[in-house]
Amino acid sequence: MAVALEEKSTSPLSFLSDNVLAAAINDTYSSLSEKRKLLGLENPGTVDNIAREVQKDVLLSNFMFSGLRCDLQKIFSVAPLFRLQHGFAMGSQALPPWQLMALYGNSNLFLQAAYSSDKSLTAWGNLRWSPKFVTKTQTAIDPRQAQAMVQIDNEYTGDDFSASVKAISPSILEGGLTGIVIGSYLQSLTPRLAIGLEGVWQRAALNSKPETAMSYCARYRSTDWIASAQYLAQGSLGASYWKRLTDKVEAGVDCQLQFAPGMGGAGGMFGNIRREGTTTVGVKYSFATSVYRAQIDSAGKCGVVLEKRVAPPVTLTFAAEIDQWKNTHKLGLAVSLEGAPEELQEIAERADQSALPPPI
Repeated sequence: MAVALEEKSTSPLSFLSDNVLAAAINDTYSSLSEKRKLLGLENPGTVDNIAREVQKDVLLSNFMFSGLRCDLQKIFSVAPLFRLQHGFAMGSQALPPWQLMALYGNSNLFLQAAYSSDKSLTAWGNLRWSPKFVTKTQTAIDPRQAQAMVQIDNEYTGDDFSASVKAISPSILEGGLTGIVIGSYLQSLTPRLAIGLEGVWQRAALNSKPETAMSYCARYRSTDWIASAQYLAQGSLGASYWKRLTDKVEAGVDCQLQFAPGMGGAGGMFGNIRREGTTTVGVKYSFATSVYRAQIDSAGKCGVVLEKRVAPPVTLTFAAEIDQWKNTHKLGLAVSLEGAPEELQEIAERADQSALPPPI
């Protein structure tokens, strides 16, 4: 009787995993993962968005503009999403007179590019390798600048943590690494509390010395309010507080402080510290067809932004800002016209009609 013996094929690198040390590390990691799951921890977000609810949603940093603006949008398809937009601006120092923007996206890929009348080009791209790992890129080419800006961000979103590595304008053409590298990690300790850190390494050129900095952050989330704080090694402290007052009203407070030690003095190393800071208070009202935002800060600025959907394809935006100390002001008015396929317009019209109160 002939007996066939099968020889188990092994990989040349199998010794890295088939050993006592690797098995112990694997068992320890599996045990910690099981204990973390029993705590009911959730993903805390990213370090970049540690105060997203206040800085990017309630306050006017991303919504304030000046002058006249008109946006013409056309949606050609939804799955995948494909949209073109023409933007015209007048009387604004931040916006170009004309801009063409194209957007394409599906569940795993997102591409967006904008070309302006000043011959500048900006492109964004997101590629989702897996449900938890995504690569984000941004490229900006401006003829007025000596070199282009390239940013590559690799972000991993775990069940109870987030980690990312970001490189800004990296280069090895000079014989060494130059640019800016940023690494961040945010971990949930309890279902409400998360802490994290962010490290920055930068080197402008090979003849200059590399610089490093470390910052620390914390975020606490309750049922209807969120508090966050971030400390930078350069001596700046940021704190924010977000509160949901009602189903349609949100409020937020953001405080930015900078501590600069004085030169010499009888107080020693920590004497004669100069403190500078700004505190901003904002509120957001969300209605059926409009959104109203207002804020005021300790520097004497107060501003408002009102977005109103007049009809399913037409949106009006009004922005105003007054600086009490400098005696200056800004005014902005924008009109957005959106064209979509007939089936999307019917869905939008039915949604607007359902939001109206019943007749008396």
